[in-house]
Amino acid sequence: MTKWQTKDSLMHLHARLVEHPSITGSNAEIAIAEYIELQLRDISYFRKHRTHLRLHPTSDGRKFVSALVKNGKSRKTVILISHFDVVDVEDYGEWKNLAFHPYDLTNAFYNHIEEFPQGVQEDLKKGEWLFGRGSMDMKAGLAVQMSMLERAAEGKFDGNVLLLSVPDEEANSTGMREAAPVLLQLAKEYELEYTACLNSEPMFTNYPGDVNDYIYTGSLGKVLPGFLCYGQETHVGEPFSGLNANYMAAEITKEVELNIEYCESVEGEVTPPPTNLMQKDLKEEYSVQIPHVAVTNFNVLFMEKTLDKLTEALLASAQKAADKIEKHYFERAHQFTKWQSYTPKKFSVNVLTYEELFDEAVQQYGEEELKRRQAYIVANYKELGDRDLTTRLVYDLAGLCKDMAPMIVLFYSPPFYPAISSRHNNTVIKTMKNLKKYGEENYQLQFKHQRYFPGLSDLSFVGLQQPKESLMPLICNMPLFGSQYTLPIQELKELNIPVINVGPRGKDAHKWTERLDVHYTFEIFPHLLNYTIFQLLQ
Repeated sequence: MTKWQTKDSLMHLHARLVEHPSITGSNAEIAIAEYIELQLRDISYFRKHRTHLRLHPTSDGRKFVSALVKNGKSRKTVILISHFDVVDVEDYGEWKNLAFHPYDLTNAFYNHIEEFPQGVQEDLKKGEWLFGRGSMDMKAGLAVQMSMLERAAEGKFDGNVLLLSVPDEEANSTGMREAAPVLLQLAKEYELEYTACLNSEPMFTNYPGDVNDYIYTGSLGKVLPGFLCYGQETHVGEPFSGLNANYMAAEITKEVELNIEYCESVEGEVTPPPTNLMQKDLKEEYSVQIPHVAVTNFNVLFMEKTLDKLTEALLASAQKAADKIEKHYFERAHQFTKWQSYTPKKFSVNVLTYEELFDEAVQQYGEEELKRRQAYIVANYKELGDRDLTTRLVYDLAGLCKDMAPMIVLFYSPPFYPAISSRHNNTVIKTMKNLKKYGEENYQLQFKHQRYFPGLSDLSFVGLQQPKESLMPLICNMPLFGSQYTLPIQELKELNIPVINVGPRGKDAHKWTERLDVHYTFEIFPHLLNYTIFQLLQ
């Protein structure tokens, strides 16, 4: 007897998955991995082949699931990847306690339908949309993948299917990064040949009102550059005796925010421009001393652009901001001389990388002392996330070299997502074209091919399409690289698996109106995913 081969049974599984409040970093994130393993263990294949279903620990105490169904002596294997963590629910406001109860939440929304935007009202009236955190991103994809694994266990595919479901995709992708060596281990242990990695992230809109359906054959890359602004402290009563770091950060943000010079175009697809993710000064309490240290961080997406080129562009933006800071300060100081007789002094803002700052600190204090200070900070600021811990490490170095102030220091924080694309892979492109035809002939769907998934995904960690040397600007300028944050570079080079993403239809990922198209997801999408696996194993 099958578990998840009907619409009702899939909807039941999906609801049970959503009901786990598996926010990234929570205990529920661990619990849902155990729940998935428990549900899969009920399939007779895994009762017979117990070692084919495993829970793997991560280095930080979380877990990910691997479940392999082998079909005879076949080596061809399709990997189904998913993540089971979700972002938090603070944005739900008064509906927060219902965020993980999709049917109750949907009913509550319907009873207050007049309070919602027009587009949400229309979907509520249709009765085919289910609301809730994780309903779209991405527990629907996970549920249908589990049903495909069940089909594999019944011998429905001419090849092997390996399900891999991981934590932490919404933050640092720890689960997928640590799963890469496991994939190599499983390939060796069971003599597997990975033909493709199939993700089922939901389809994302490219613009407000986008109603297109997409098949993705890659995933965007991401870096998280930061600029530490180290000014000059002074009393608020003597502002021209110092330099306010908040103003420095503001000029950088003005220069980088939504700057289309960072956009990259590949075959008609364009990356979104950078946008700020964090900006603050580093004063820990109120005083009438101006903030003389601040930080600003940006999300920067890329496709084929190298890290060398990105770093050059970021330094150029910092230099433009530095020039504006110098000019603005002198002009304002000169204007002030109308009321106060003094001669303003010009100054220069130094622009440098973390690597250059580190080298300067080594010259002054020695490498051993710097390693001691960094170890102390890492050990005593464990409550900080990777972004704030990185900032703390750069701040400490800048404080040691404050004779170089005022300065702007470019650095990188975790996470890093390598860009990946299989738009030139024959198997993936053939599968994509056949799926488009299948969808049109059977369900009147008009799929569009998109070369890069725009929402970031764990597909980034099943291959590395650039040489290791090209990563050096990142490695040398990321203080946590090699200690708190690692990238399995060699394993990714060895894996080098073609990728494709075929997912359910939904709206408003990471918003409190996140919702799933139930009809498409549980009546049409399973056939699409089944067909995709069949094509990839041919």
